[in-house]
Amino acid sequence: MSGLLYDVIHRRRDVRGEFTGEPLADGVLEKVLTAAHAAPSVGLSQPWDFVVIRDRAVRADFHRHVHEEREVFASTLTGEAAEKFARIKIDGILESTLSIVVTYDPERGGPAVLGRHAIADAGLYSVCLAVQNLWLAATAEELGVGWVSFYREEFLRKLLGIPERIRPVAWLCLGPVSRLQDVPDLERHGWRERRPLAAALHQDRW
Repeated sequence: MSGLLYDVIHRRRDVRGEFTGEPLADGVLEKVLTAAHAAPSVGLSQPWDFVVIRDRAVRADFHRHVHEEREVFASTLTGEAAEKFARIKIDGILESTLSIVVTYDPERGGPAVLGRHAIADAGLYSVCLAVQNLWLAATAEELGVGWVSFYREEFLRKLLGIPERIRPVAWLCLGPVSRLQDVPDLERHGWRERRPLAAALHQDRW
């Protein structure tokens, strides 16, 4: 069974252009969200919430904002970097079946969150673990996930009516795909190469 887990980890991709838009099979979304909700969290605070977005108009509004932010980033690039970036698709917001926004509530489990007193961001790390669980579960179900990061948090908060104290952490596109790429997009487009484990490994001290 361990081989299946490692296979899912290495097959996982940040999907952009391969979404088919087909509906999810019955029960699959609940399975994926249940896996996300099973993530470990500091002090068992479970500081996440999941906003499932199917509304086409909401997704179109977000898509417009994302592409405005793409242009902001593109304006900072020149030469070869600009040429590479022009070829990279940054989202599958309109092509995917639905989207899920994962949020962080810093007050959940408070005022005394066991284990968070010395590391203020431990709750935020917990939300990232829920995102990873969701992503791996989706991959196991032969679905694609794309994390969209070209947005301003305040825009997304207003778009979805998220309370002021709640932080939107991830907009995830989700749905069936034609395939999962063998090589991640940014590597395929020459944006950056994967760093080998040996370069990141230290023994006893930095």
